[in-house]
Amino acid sequence: MLELFEIKQYFDSPSLSLTSLKTKIEKEMDKLLSCTPLPANASVAITAGSRGISNMAFILKVIVEVLKDRSLSPFLVPAMGSHGGATAEGQIEVLEHLGITEQTVGAPIRSSMNVDYIGETNSGTPVYMDQHSLSADGIIVVNRIKAHTAFRGKVESGLSKMIAIGLGKIKGATFIHQGGALKMAETIESASKMALKHSPILFGLGIIENGYDETADLVGVTKEEWHQKETELLAWSKRMMPSLPVDDIDLLIVEEMGKCFSGTGMDPNIIGRWRIQGVQEPERPTVKRIAVLDLAEQSFGNAQGVGLADFMTDALFKKIDRKSTYTNALTSTYLQRAMLPFIYATEEEAIRTAVQSLGPQLDNHKLRIVQIPNTLHLGRVIVSKSIIEELKQTNKSFDIIRQFRMEFNEAGQLQVKITRHKVKEVL
Repeated sequence: MLELFEIKQYFDSPSLSLTSLKTKIEKEMDKLLSCTPLPANASVAITAGSRGISNMAFILKVIVEVLKDRSLSPFLVPAMGSHGGATAEGQIEVLEHLGITEQTVGAPIRSSMNVDYIGETNSGTPVYMDQHSLSADGIIVVNRIKAHTAFRGKVESGLSKMIAIGLGKIKGATFIHQGGALKMAETIESASKMALKHSPILFGLGIIENGYDETADLVGVTKEEWHQKETELLAWSKRMMPSLPVDDIDLLIVEEMGKCFSGTGMDPNIIGRWRIQGVQEPERPTVKRIAVLDLAEQSFGNAQGVGLADFMTDALFKKIDRKSTYTNALTSTYLQRAMLPFIYATEEEAIRTAVQSLGPQLDNHKLRIVQIPNTLHLGRVIVSKSIIEELKQTNKSFDIIRQFRMEFNEAGQLQVKITRHKVKEVL
């Protein structure tokens, strides 16, 4: 059997303790709220997305506490486009599974798919906003800022996208996506400018995470500096992104995919696959085959991104909620990302077939295999011997944790997997 090594990778890792994070939230909000005074009992909508952002429930809880201390009336709005099956109940359920409930954050959640038209961009894209948010006295936009999984631009996944797509619900999200991936950055920026002008948005709170999925910082963003500041924070976030240990891989084994790890289930920025019609694939990394083994429970059956893989297991297939997955894919217009790869009864069959598909001329001892828990947590990964030999010739910092051989149990499951990282919320 193949000789494998579990290694620890080292990424840029500034991080805030919960105490420091609480202090930073309070400081940023005090500064921003002093510039946007509200009368007592004014209602304030706070956006809550569908991503597994580290410490998100804690962050929202502190925001609520700060607003209540100022005699304001905060409430949460699920801002997640078409996620949760594009239903009000489904979006509340998504938040519940992320540890975000009325009890944990201390504020009511007002969920609806109803939106109001607020205008259109110069290019003619209509802009919509959630009715609950639009009727509030103020809106605080909260989101993680990071590289998007379908396009490149000055703003990608972050505060502007949360306005244009998250608060736009399925109707707004559909119009934003209609222009295609190549125009997405421009459309999101122009739509968010329209919303900033014609809605009660007060300010934004941008969350930055390090290469270990930890909170590196939280930065307040005023309406006046919105897009410039978000561009700067995006550049910082990209510098801290985790990565695979090498660029050339024969087989990438992904233990779990899911919306809690990436909007596309598996982050295209990590695996080097866009699978978007008309968009050229990235030059690096080059991954010949991808086998994905399971779908995270926190994805609630949404297997958007499964089409980025070549092989999958029957266990994953049985967890797929087609309605949720198809709704997400149709809204985004990236249909190939939801198309099914080859399905095999066990992990062993999927992996062995993936290796066989590389061709008989490939020497097993030279196989370049990387096994990861998911595309978000890459601090510890498993690699084959040939990759270890390459890493020793580079300047990359890594430690070998253990050495073993690839084996399967009687059920055909991998005997050794990286410790699964679940979505953790500390309250």
